[in-house]
Amino acid sequence: MATPHYLASTAGLEVLLAGGNAVDAIVAANLTLGVVAPYYCGYGGDILAIVHDGAAHGYRSTGRSPAAANAEALHAAGLDTMPVFGPHTVTVPGAVRGWFELLERFGTRSFGALAARAIQIATDGFVLTRPGAFRIRGSLAMIDAMYPEGAEALRGAYGGAEDGARLRLPALARTIATLAADGPDAYYRGPIGATIVETLQAHGSPMTTGDLAGHESAWVDPLGTDFAGRTVLEMPPPTQGITALEMLALAEGSDATRAGGVRRDHEHIEIAKLALADRDRFVTDPDHMDVRPESLLMPEHIATRRAQIGHDARPLEPRRTPNGGTAYLCAADADGLCVSLIQSNFTAIGAGIHVSEWGINLHNRGSSFSLDGDHINVLAGSKLPLHTLIPALVLRDDEVEYVFGTMGGHAQAQVHLQVLTRLLVDGDDPQSAIDAPRWSVEPSDATVGHESRFSSAWVDNLAGRGHSLRALRGYDDGVGHAHAIERTVHGMRAGCDPRAESAAMGV
Repeated sequence: MATPHYLASTAGLEVLLAGGNAVDAIVAANLTLGVVAPYYCGYGGDILAIVHDGAAHGYRSTGRSPAAANAEALHAAGLDTMPVFGPHTVTVPGAVRGWFELLERFGTRSFGALAARAIQIATDGFVLTRPGAFRIRGSLAMIDAMYPEGAEALRGAYGGAEDGARLRLPALARTIATLAADGPDAYYRGPIGATIVETLQAHGSPMTTGDLAGHESAWVDPLGTDFAGRTVLEMPPPTQGITALEMLALAEGSDATRAGGVRRDHEHIEIAKLALADRDRFVTDPDHMDVRPESLLMPEHIATRRAQIGHDARPLEPRRTPNGGTAYLCAADADGLCVSLIQSNFTAIGAGIHVSEWGINLHNRGSSFSLDGDHINVLAGSKLPLHTLIPALVLRDDEVEYVFGTMGGHAQAQVHLQVLTRLLVDGDDPQSAIDAPRWSVEPSDATVGHESRFSSAWVDNLAGRGHSLRALRGYDDGVGHAHAIERTVHGMRAGCDPRAESAAMGV
């Protein structure tokens, strides 16, 4: 299995060594990750997964906006765009329900047994590494600048977050233990939920206990497209899985895709712009969409979009798209059960609202909504926002070949395109494909962020075609951190991302 933090990977490996299956292991890892990496995910976020046990099962536990939410109220409060942080960005958190339902359908161990490591680490504490401390401090600084009302409670939980300090989270340990004893109703209908709602309302949110109690998850059919002789499966809306599939459909059969190099990257950057524009025009809560997602993969649409790709860069209509903090995890076991799972607090450490009594950071997934009344993703009551989270699987002859995914907000679909091209077209092994330098188009201004490991000739070529370029660090998590497991006739091998404190481990 692979996760973006070595302590979480270790927790999952312990479960596999004790005879648990891939779903048991990934839940244990996710529970631990919510303790040791709150800047990625946690007990106040959402969850999506694809589980394959001979067939592919998509699972969505993403929450809706409060029933009383509406764009007009925020306009009246003087807002023209959705804030990044604060009470109006919090939708109902789905992760807790998700862990229990994944275990109910596929697991062999109890939540309590799988939570033991997370409880122990939260109680006894863990030593912050330099990257972990840096990310916590950066998250707190961002919230302090943009939503200072929430900073005091967060600092009470995380202190100075110094490199080498031992961080204990007793309130979060209490939450996990309560869930182990009383199940998800403690969260959605019980004392944890009551405190969540009380905290949100104190900050000005219209969230009610009824909103929390009414949360429903869904088992859904993944969407798929053919690419390089395989079938790639992604989650349907409200996620941008359709965006990743549209990118792959546009790249399929292209001479540039096969040629590689800067020619490929130019064309794939243009593909990303086109698919992102379609995402921002069409994708939201499936009950509110006015097109079928499959229509974006129809040959006529793909041909029309492909015809718009030329030698030079094309503009992209600017959109404000918040970057997110997310964790991608994958697991596979010897019996063939495979899990591709992604879980998120979204930006930084979430909305900047910390439920102190329970140690929970509430996510800000609702910041993806628009306040433009004509936009498909406009804020409305009991609505699912556009979701960037997209776990994936790659099938070959109906068998799982790769369990794959990445974090990275709007970069996620672009990383899917780049890493899957390296895996399936170039034939790279998982670690080489993940290590390779990446780029990402920023939808707000069409700037192409690129890791500094690209050559000067690559930069000059793209600049000459009219691309606006921005250099990133050599290994920058702004272009995602991805993980992959490859299943072969000889066994399994995995790759983890150097852009995080990742670890890939196996039995």
